[in-house]
Amino acid sequence: MVLPIYELAAIGAAICWALTGLMVAPPLQRLGTFAFNCYRQVFTTLVLVLIVWLGGMWHGVTVAHVWPLILSGIVGIFVGDTLLFGSVSRLGPRRAGALFALNAPIAAILGWAVLGESLSAAAWMGVFLCASGVGLAVLGRPGRSGSHSFEAVRGSVSIGILLGLIAALAQAAGSLIARPVMEQGVDPFAASLIRVATAAVCLSVLVALPIRQVKPQGKLDLRLFALLAGSGILAMAIGMSLLLFALQGGKVGIVSTLSALSPVFILPGLWIVTGARPSATSWLGAAIAVAGMALIFLR
Repeated sequence: MVLPIYELAAIGAAICWALTGLMVAPPLQRLGTFAFNCYRQVFTTLVLVLIVWLGGMWHGVTVAHVWPLILSGIVGIFVGDTLLFGSVSRLGPRRAGALFALNAPIAAILGWAVLGESLSAAAWMGVFLCASGVGLAVLGRPGRSGSHSFEAVRGSVSIGILLGLIAALAQAAGSLIARPVMEQGVDPFAASLIRVATAAVCLSVLVALPIRQVKPQGKLDLRLFALLAGSGILAMAIGMSLLLFALQGGKVGIVSTLSALSPVFILPGLWIVTGARPSATSWLGAAIAVAGMALIFLR
């Protein structure tokens, strides 16, 4: 049996993003969407520069690789992550996660339509079950955690939904753009550096503009910096590199589906953080997502 290394990498990315989902709420609420994402991307860029430099991972990267990765960084990280955090700040991580999980079926359709990637009937069923399970897990009743700040709705619900949907589309498009480059064997950490650095530059320019809405809403203390830095390393330096490695040999639809399972993996973490057990509906959704994951692995 061939070890499904690329699919396992995508699941590893989902686990990284699930863990960071529990870390971003405090600094996100304090700093605001744009400043939080800017600080995080700049810090992660510095970490990736150190990793790539010490590891000598830049060899083999050509100009032909750089430009698609820059575009992927603009679409998938600068646009996708910023809008996702905007959705999280309005709807909370549970509801925003459901919307963002739609990037999986979107990516599967785009991979088929644009890259000509064909999936078996079992794989398509697995994608459908994963997406349905994630949606059920995070859109079902919140259970006993309903009174926690993670469940609070702030501002316009319709705007939060729109931001989440566009973020999902941007994430899928970013993966689609990066897939042909990663298929050529570009080092995942070097590719992550290009994508994250691109987003960091775009966000730095945006935050520097004389627009009140994009300025930091509060001060960054040591505790918030630790959460911000930890989430950046876990989500961007490790999780994003795992995703890009998965795209070296995995199909966009499959990789995006498995990496979108983070809302399912976050359920035990939410239980620990809030002290409240998720609802039976959430666990049922998780079980359906796991069944879909099994179909993908056994296809």
